[in-house]
Amino acid sequence: MKIINTAILLGITLIVVPIVTCFFGTPPDPVGWKALHTLMIITAVAVGYTFLVGEITSNNSQVDKFWSLLPIAYAWIVAGYGDFHPRLVLMSLLVTLWGIRLTYNFALKGAYHWRFWEGEEDYRWKVLRQKPEFSPRWKWSLFNLAFISGYQNILILLFTLPMVVALQYNTTPLNAFDYIAAFLMLCFIVLETVADIQQRKYQNGKKAFLQNKGEDPIGNFHKGFIDNGLWAFSRHPNYFSEQAIWVCFYLFGIAAGAPWFNWSIAGCLLLIVLFQGSSAFSEEISAGKYPGYKAYQESVSRFIPLPRRKTS
Repeated sequence: MKIINTAILLGITLIVVPIVTCFFGTPPDPVGWKALHTLMIITAVAVGYTFLVGEITSNNSQVDKFWSLLPIAYAWIVAGYGDFHPRLVLMSLLVTLWGIRLTYNFALKGAYHWRFWEGEEDYRWKVLRQKPEFSPRWKWSLFNLAFISGYQNILILLFTLPMVVALQYNTTPLNAFDYIAAFLMLCFIVLETVADIQQRKYQNGKKAFLQNKGEDPIGNFHKGFIDNGLWAFSRHPNYFSEQAIWVCFYLFGIAAGAPWFNWSIAGCLLLIVLFQGSSAFSEEISAGKYPGYKAYQESVSRFIPLPRRKTS
């Protein structure tokens, strides 16, 4: 029931937040609406595709495969509508860099396959499907349509909408604020990359340890989860970086001349809400598997990297 309530809450925020924020800032001009219409058609096709393929194959990580690819397509489409204004090109290049890095990291986990509908599925979907809340089967299908395929594909569109705001102010030249936003976004992309490398190195080491019963000099593999490097300061430094990346992306619209609070903020706000629920579910699984995880939760910040807290 807790999972269903969380999904309902996310669905409500998906409706309420965009409606409320649409009253802030200048609405899109005719060119902006054309660009937005194109993106919405692609999103609708993505929702239908990911839902149908997920139902047919019982692999619900179809949206995960699109997560790093669709923003790249959206960004360059909007840049084309804006005659490739320097700001739109800069934003598109940053999204492309982000997308290539994330796609590569996802590919290392076995997510992509020459049979494109196959590939490694996110372990959390497997856990969720076994919950009694999703019995009978039609309940899972409804969840797949509403949240996995619907909510997430719409969210992907929403957090790239600062491109459309920047398109509205296409006559504003690049300025210092753009370069600050670009620098910050690059920093968080690097931080996320380091976090993923540390996590992958740990998981590979743990797998080898469990298979070969080799050395575990600092007892880290016995714990079952990583708690050193960036993970000593944040339980989810990769999630923190991902949220920060899209907050920085939102700043480009402000740099172009939009109000500090404008309608494109819906995307990064909803992404933050999503990561609250996603991280909570991941930690529920980890706490059930690893005895030391609750102590880790008590001593280390969930997202924002902070010094480790002392616990009794």
